[in-house]
Amino acid sequence: MQQVATPEQLLVQLADKLQTLLDERAISNPLMVGIHTGGVWVATRLHQLLNIAEPLATLDISFYRDDFSRIGMNPEVKPSELPPDVDDRHIILVDDVLHTGRTIRAAMNELFDYGRPASVTLVCLIERSGRELPLQADIVGLHLDLKEGEHIKLTGPEPLAFDIQQNNSRESSNG
Repeated sequence: MQQVATPEQLLVQLADKLQTLLDERAISNPLMVGIHTGGVWVATRLHQLLNIAEPLATLDISFYRDDFSRIGMNPEVKPSELPPDVDDRHIILVDDVLHTGRTIRAAMNELFDYGRPASVTLVCLIERSGRELPLQADIVGLHLDLKEGEHIKLTGPEPLAFDIQQNNSRESSNG
């Protein structure tokens, strides 16, 4: 496999790209929201690199998943931590791996239950092949074309790392 940047290098590149986009859009006080669990790890580091004043918000989209009835309750459901009102806020939504698009769809549903944001910018550390929904990230650290049965595993938060693993069954939690 080709040599890829380290997660820290990708995070620095993401922060630079995101700062440029925020400057272009004249967004000065965004609300950064990380999706549990890996998205929170990525968002925590981006939040530090960008020195965002607003506290980091988090989403646990477990109850918003479209496969909730099939997979049941996740024993590690965490409460979402968002301001009570996101109306007219510019939101930076952060996830670790963009795969099918279903996690992002669930996160958007939950965000809109809190209000109507002015904009949502999607940032993902890794975008991999296999999209099922017509969603794309505004900023991506690494694009990967994986073969059938391969998936990416992110570990962290310290140190943040990832590797490609073989899996013979379809991964139901990647989004």
